[in-house]
Amino acid sequence: MTVARFPAMGTTFEVHAADRSAIDRCRLLVDVAERRFSRFVSDSELSRINGAGEATVSPDMRSILTEAADLQRRTGGTFHIGVGSSVIGWGYDTTFEDVVDRAEPSGHPASSAWRLRGDVVTLAAGTRIDLGGIAKGWIADRLVEDGHATVVSAGGDLRSVDPTLVVDVLDHEGSFAAAVPVGIGALATSSRSRRTWMVAQQRVHHLVDPRSMRPADTPVLSASAVAATATEAEAAAKAILLMGVDGLAWADGQPWIRNAIAVWHDGHVYGTSRRLAS
Repeated sequence: MTVARFPAMGTTFEVHAADRSAIDRCRLLVDVAERRFSRFVSDSELSRINGAGEATVSPDMRSILTEAADLQRRTGGTFHIGVGSSVIGWGYDTTFEDVVDRAEPSGHPASSAWRLRGDVVTLAAGTRIDLGGIAKGWIADRLVEDGHATVVSAGGDLRSVDPTLVVDVLDHEGSFAAAVPVGIGALATSSRSRRTWMVAQQRVHHLVDPRSMRPADTPVLSASAVAATATEAEAAAKAILLMGVDGLAWADGQPWIRNAIAVWHDGHVYGTSRRLAS
């Protein structure tokens, strides 16, 4: 087994694969995904969609948009890829390393409505799609499901076919929070403490709540969820965080979420009723 780490899609990928040639294939496929799905690549397919407002999409874009629409429905709209205009308006308008503090947000909350019909995606006026975390989960799923790797972690959003895999989840200070069994499945973490900056002398973060089109006001600092796929885990973790005090109770009632934990603003760690490793 060969393990490699490399930067891509604004984070660090860790890939466990059979040999160096498999690692190289994974790096190539991640690069292709980044050039297709990134809003920071001016000629990416996503940038062209956001610029046109309506477009015929590639099979890969159709795949990720289909999953996004399904997860939007499953989370009652809490997970939503249509908040890109608001994310940009609050200042996350370039790769995070170049984000700067602002005196005020730019513009007013824009529409988040979008739809996919067949091969055509249509955005309402003012809507921009931000594939963000779901793109990392999508490519992690593809690499594992297509047999290129046994474990792929994209900045902590992870897909695995290792039945023994247990992942240590850390809190906002980097301390141990819980050991989470993943096995053949996926885990993702959503955090409002990692990517922050100042707007109007207040600290804001990149997780926009589609209900308010503002950075989420929630007592949850981070949420982690285990599901069958990385895209599902990504949507679940984000929904739990945005739902705040109701997030874990909601997750407990979702059969597609295997288990979940949330780190509160005061450092306390809470979980769903499903057992975690000690």
